[in-house]
This record gives sequence, structure tokens and C-alpha cells, in this order.
Amino acid sequence: MSDTLISHTLVLSIVGDIIRIRLPNAARSGADSPAFGDLAEVRDVDGRVRLAQVVKLDGDEASLQIFSGSKGVSTRAAVRFLGHPPQVTFSDNVLGRVFGGTGSPIDGGPTLEMDPRIDIGGPSANPARRRLASKIIRTDVPMIDVFNSLVESQKIPIFSVSGEPFNQLLARIGIQADADIVVFGGLGMLFDDYWRFRRTFEDAGVFSRTVMFVNQASDPMVERLLVPDMALAVAERFAVEGKKRVLVLLTDMTAYADALKEVGISMDRVPSNRGYLGDLYSQMARRYEKAADFDGAGSVTILTVTTMPGNDVTHPVPDNTGYITEGQFYLHDGAIDPFGSLSRLKQHVIGKMTREDHSAVMNTMIRLYSEARDAQQKQAMAFDLSEYDHQLLKFGDLFRDRFMNIEVSLPLEKALDLGWQTMAECFEPEQLLMKQGLVEKYFPDTSRAA
Repeated sequence: MSDTLISHTLVLSIVGDIIRIRLPNAARSGADSPAFGDLAEVRDVDGRVRLAQVVKLDGDEASLQIFSGSKGVSTRAAVRFLGHPPQVTFSDNVLGRVFGGTGSPIDGGPTLEMDPRIDIGGPSANPARRRLASKIIRTDVPMIDVFNSLVESQKIPIFSVSGEPFNQLLARIGIQADADIVVFGGLGMLFDDYWRFRRTFEDAGVFSRTVMFVNQASDPMVERLLVPDMALAVAERFAVEGKKRVLVLLTDMTAYADALKEVGISMDRVPSNRGYLGDLYSQMARRYEKAADFDGAGSVTILTVTTMPGNDVTHPVPDNTGYITEGQFYLHDGAIDPFGSLSRLKQHVIGKMTREDHSAVMNTMIRLYSEARDAQQKQAMAFDLSEYDHQLLKFGDLFRDRFMNIEVSLPLEKALDLGWQTMAECFEPEQLLMKQGLVEKYFPDTSRAA
């Protein structure tokens, strides 16, 4: 008899959201035996059914993680294995829809029970099918497009702290990025934040190309472990089968790591650095490595938010993230920090898919802003300032207002033109130390402002 028809009632313990059961000999051998990652139904004595997933197999014992929480579950509950891993609905009908942490629609729209479903949490793409990153994703955010370009198939986080407008920045990138489809994953979100994302997508007219998977703070913590896998499974299918350029937005990966820690503690696993488990790196890498530019198909690009508790970049979550991803954007004091931010793939597109002056403008403006910071320190310490220092101070003010302000929205070419205009308002052409050919071609003809 198939194991999917057998109910197991030998419940050994319920700790947190983990239920541990004993398997009879017939259920732990043969093709019908439960496998790691399989789904199961937990039916309580009152008839309520909850979904769970096998998270550990140890001899004649199986541990299952109940997605909706174990509150009210009795040791007299019955467990029935379904014989397959968690799945998510995938079809064109998921566009413009909002799903909860279990993959069910939560937007009040029509049911999608008859639509095809796909397994989640599968392996990353075959490296042989990946192409070298070579295409820019325009976001119309100058601090990204000009100074740290986002590249197709890149995986990159926004490092920030609580209270910073990282969700507003992520939403703006989602509506302005030149991607075919945006897949959003919210992890432990407040309702206000979730609603703000949804309204932003709707008001911008891009909701019809957006899919949202949301685990709210009031939802069971274990459900947020499914959100990245569901979002990435749907994104990968759109990229491979639909040949779409997909941008995946996830916020906040620190909440995901905290959920991993809580589940590990419930399973009596030995913690490692600051209470996080030793497999934190591999768990996050499995998700980030879904980013790929597929040969003969589309691409998946992953942009996440990683909050740093206490603004500590050595915290296990940002520390491990830095080894996995290809750079980071630092969002501090309401602005993207030009010095802490880095895109390790920008050299694949700057000057190749962008204008010839891109690299020169980027490097010169960063150099001038660094000197402007030095001049600002001299001014704060009451040192005498030279005429050049005053030029730098003026440039620094303009740079922060025109480029670092995350509310600024400019296409790349206009941002480059504004860079030339800003430099022209503060410096003479020979002070820029740039190639003469570029200066002659792009430096504005108007005399610089007094």
C-alpha cells in the first residue's frame, strides 16, 4: 500500500513547530518511504489539517516542521505523507497575484487550484547552461546605474539597518528596473510594509508583471522559510520556459536567517556563531545561486535586503552574505554610500553596453567626492581652506543632492550628462584630469557657475 494512504499516529514529541513521530518498519523501507523534504498532512483530533515538511529522518523517527505552527496540535494527531516536496502554482495566471507563505492566494482573487504546480527548492542551474554576465539592468537610480551598475544574473544585497528606507528603495527599483517580470518575496513583513509595496506596484502600473509572495510578521515564522524557494522557483520557470528577464526582490534575508535559527533550536541542533547554525552559509548560498543568465533563455537577477543588527557588518548574516554575493549596496543615512558599495560585475557592462564616458565620469566623480569629504573635515576643524577646497565643498553638496538622494530618478544617459554639468559648475576642464578627447566631446560649453 502506498505510504500516502497511511496515517501515522505514534507522535513522540512536539517542540516548537517541530513534531516528531515514530515510523513502523513498513513505512521506513521501500519506494514509498518518506523522503527528506516531503510534504505531509498533520490531522488533529478536531479534524483540522495542517501542512508539514520532513526536516529530519533518523532511523525509525521522522521530524516534521508544521508550517502554520503547532499551537493546538495534540500528541494524538495523525500524520499522512504526501510523497512530494512543497510545490507552488506556476502559470501566466500568477502574474498580478499575491500569495502567502504557504503558496495560497491572499489577495481575494480567484482560486488557482486547476493551474499547474511545480516543486520548489530544487538544485541550482547547471553551470554549463549559464552565460557570462554581460547585460546591464537599468534602474534609473543614479548611484546604482552610474557608480555600481546592476548586471543581469547578478546576486547582490542592500546592506542597511532598521529605520533606513531600504524598502522604499527596493520598491522603486522594482517599478523602474527594465525587467520583464518582477518576483517579490517578503519575509516577516509588517502589514504596512507589505501594503506599501503592493500599492507602489499598482500605482506605477507594473503590478500586472509582478508576483508577490508575502510572509507577514503575524504569520508563523516557519512559513517564511518557503518564501524564497517559491519566489525563485517561479522566477526560474519564467526565465527558462518563458525566456523572460526576471528580477527577484527579497526583504529581509536577516529575518530568513533568524527563522532558520529558530527551527534549528527546535530540532536540538548545535548552534555556531551567535546562535546561528553552522550551515547558514550553505542555506543562503542555495538561494542566491539561483541567479543565472541561461543560454538560449532568459535570466534571473536577485536583489535582496540584509539588515545588520547594531550596524555590525561582522554579524553572521551580512558576513556570510558577503562571501556569496557579487558586491553590495550600503544604504546609510538615507543614501547609498558611494564608498562602501560595490558591484563586482559592473566592469562587464560599463563602456561596453553603456556610453564611452561612463567609466571616466564614474571614477572622476568618486575621486572628487572623496576629496570633498576631506575638505569638509578641514572645514569642521577650522583649517584655512583654499579656493580648490571651496570648489570641492560646492561639488560635494551638489553630488549629495543630485545623485545620492534616493528619490532622484534619472535614465543613465541623463545621469551622465548631469555628472558633466555638475563638474562643469565647480571645476575648470583641466582640473578634472580626464582624457582630453572626452572633455572636448562631453564637457558643457557653458561657462561654469560662479
